[in-house]
Amino acid sequence: MRQPSTSPGGPITRVPGMRSLLTMSALGFAGYALLLPVAPLWAVHGGAGSGGAGLVNAVLMLATVLTQTTMPAALRRIGWRPTMVAGMLLLGLPSALFVLTDSLPWLLVLSAVRGMGFAVLTVCGSSAVAALVDGPRHGRAIGVYGLSIAIPQLLLVPGSAWIAESLDFPVVFALGALPVLGVPAAAVLGGRLERVTADDGGDTAPAAPGGARWRVLAGLVLPSLVLLAVTTPGGALLTFAPQFAGSAALAAVGLLGFTAATALSRWAVGGPADRYGPRVFLAPLLGLCAAGLGVCAWAIADGGTRGAALVLGMTVVGLSYGSLQNLTLVEAFAAVPHRSHPTASTVWNIGFDTGTGLGSLVVGFIAAGSSFAAGLATTAVVCAVAAGAVLLAGRSPARTG
Repeated sequence: MRQPSTSPGGPITRVPGMRSLLTMSALGFAGYALLLPVAPLWAVHGGAGSGGAGLVNAVLMLATVLTQTTMPAALRRIGWRPTMVAGMLLLGLPSALFVLTDSLPWLLVLSAVRGMGFAVLTVCGSSAVAALVDGPRHGRAIGVYGLSIAIPQLLLVPGSAWIAESLDFPVVFALGALPVLGVPAAAVLGGRLERVTADDGGDTAPAAPGGARWRVLAGLVLPSLVLLAVTTPGGALLTFAPQFAGSAALAAVGLLGFTAATALSRWAVGGPADRYGPRVFLAPLLGLCAAGLGVCAWAIADGGTRGAALVLGMTVVGLSYGSLQNLTLVEAFAAVPHRSHPTASTVWNIGFDTGTGLGSLVVGFIAAGSSFAAGLATTAVVCAVAAGAVLLAGRSPARTG
């Protein structure tokens, strides 16, 4: 069995490979974050309605999820290094091509290609945490990794729509190619992971037998459903805030509150997750998310916008959204044997990106037929139902670490 790369008390950032992981993740998520609210706005610029605008991120996430299902096999057959380098290129290069057209069909094609690259980034990133860091520190390691993901979103999601409107859309599309700059870090990290997993026998081992595979997947059902419940409204807020806020300035403030709360909570919850286990926090945070969404829905009801309430509601949702990202990944890793961590990462990421895509698609179509307030209220009900399901599931079994 592979030994931890550093002593249990050593800083996470000194674990060999972690700095390359953080660099790759920050640049990759910078490109992702820049286009998340702007690509739907570009579709509206080309004449698409709210349903068509929602399709842009829905297709991005659909391609992400479909590609994620192939990732364990790709890592076994192709290897970490070429897979990760290809992923950064697929995510970054198509971003620059958005400048050529605002036609919805072509935007969907480009979004699908970006989704393939995003699938590689997400699965390899979270799998790398489990491969590089020992189990008792997974919560803290995921928290640090989460900062590398959340800080680009904190800085760029609120500002990207403003950049597009104040400067121009092509500026955002050019910056969206930042993942290409992460190729060297991806190559270095890939080499490190190939050595680690070769020593451990994890990702190069044959796939588990059918019965064992189903037991692994069964252990991942609860964290995946919790993640799906919270990322659905998260995807809706990230996609549609520039449209339902009423002004670019208010949308930027609301998204700043959302992404700042996401970044801080995802990092801060790591220590408590390692100490007490993740399960105890899931239902209360889902309830908090439902309450925040209710405030958001009230803030934009009746065609008006109550700015302070909207910012407050989005910030509360961000607290739950960030915390539950960390907690559900810790729960997923704890639920399976070490050799199945790539599968846990894949399933977790599928839940995350399916929820983000559903939020974009479902809330967009509800808004087209009714209102954004009705769409957000619907996601609040989903979170409340999920909280009840977690409470009914009872206590978690002993963690495997």
